[in-house]
Amino acid sequence: MKMINLGINGPLVSKLGLGCMRMSSTWGRPANDERESIATIQSALDNGINFLNTGDFYGAGHNEILVGKAIKDRRQDAFISVKFGAIFYGGHPIGMDLRPIAIKNFINYSLTRLGIDTIDLYQPCRLDGSVPLEDVIGTVADLIKEGKVRYLGVSEITADQLRRVNKIHPPAALEIGYSLADRQIESDLLPTAKELGISIVAFANTAEGLLTGEMKAPLADNAYQQFFPRFQGENLIKNLEKVEVLKEMAKEKGCTPAQLAIAWVNAQGEHIMPLVSMSRRSRLPENIQAMEIVFSNDELDILNNEFSPGAILGNTYLQR
Repeated sequence: MKMINLGINGPLVSKLGLGCMRMSSTWGRPANDERESIATIQSALDNGINFLNTGDFYGAGHNEILVGKAIKDRRQDAFISVKFGAIFYGGHPIGMDLRPIAIKNFINYSLTRLGIDTIDLYQPCRLDGSVPLEDVIGTVADLIKEGKVRYLGVSEITADQLRRVNKIHPPAALEIGYSLADRQIESDLLPTAKELGISIVAFANTAEGLLTGEMKAPLADNAYQQFFPRFQGENLIKNLEKVEVLKEMAKEKGCTPAQLAIAWVNAQGEHIMPLVSMSRRSRLPENIQAMEIVFSNDELDILNNEFSPGAILGNTYLQR
């Protein structure tokens, strides 16, 4: 597995990250089989994927406990990224708590559940203005001084917020949704991060399943995607027509559309890490192979033109 620096002269991490969220009950979905989830994490570590992404609100702490079990006796093999700040009730988000006193409470619970002394990357899952940015980032900076955190991360913020954060304490990474279907960050956020030497941890590479080539209209009534305009009515029909281009190219290259979508994100720069959610070992070979896919200039031109910013109709939670 190729390794990259997270931020300027930062720690070495795998170019492919493992998102652990789907292993727990989140957004009302049932939790995955625990033994399979632990085996998936350990198999990822065996294959050189050391970047493990979790959140203290994933399954109300269940996800951190799961990760903790998987890395027991293997702490040196894993780079642990933890998000905090979201408050869930009944499996659904009800708000944020970014008060310094809450953050200091959150991290102690996270360290206990994970069974570790230090979190490698600690980040507010969002900055919603409820607490001054300076207080949030300043608190994490204090935790770094205390030795409870190694590096600051940020997630789902604006270019202006990123510059303000960088003046307080330079972050190593920015976690943000990025895919062929969601390119709005290319106008200002990506250039700002690159200018400041901040790596990108890019999630939702297949745009909530849109780019897998397996989605069909209309969606099932219980599909969580149906609550977003992108996956409703004529929007979904038009968007799936765009995906046919991806399916055709994948067929020509002997891979799946999902692999192609991940490969496109990977090709956007050495400072960009595709963060792929997996909960089964069977998914690992496919996603690792996606990192080896190479595009010709003509192929990139086709994808960039067909999936130009705004080509996919309708918003999701990524556009706020």
